[in-house]
Amino acid sequence: MKIQKASEDYLEAMLMMQEKHGYIRSIDVAEQLGVKKPSVSYATKRLRENGYITMDEKGLISLTDSGMEIARRIYKRHKLLTEFFVHLGVDEKTAREDACKIEHDISEKTFNAICHHAGRA
Repeated sequence: MKIQKASEDYLEAMLMMQEKHGYIRSIDVAEQLGVKKPSVSYATKRLRENGYITMDEKGLISLTDSGMEIARRIYKRHKLLTEFFVHLGVDEKTAREDACKIEHDISEKTFNAICHHAGRA
């Protein structure tokens, strides 16, 4: 199933919040992504409908197995691409921004080649 770039961004941000705080709240996701709360509400509704997240009665978000799989894949790409670009001499801020743009569209074949080149195969 093809998942939209925006959904991947939300799942990745949720994983980052889980790692940082031990929990995921919509407000933290909004802050991380620089979007307004209504945007997060709409996205979480869609992610719930597609089985990527669940929400408890307090509004705390949990990634399902399929949501976690996507989040980990994108986050791994983001981290490795950022490190790779920094290693090439790109400043950290630009490297992070460019990694975020590329992480969604790069083919598995090309990503694996970068991993191999970076000694992460």
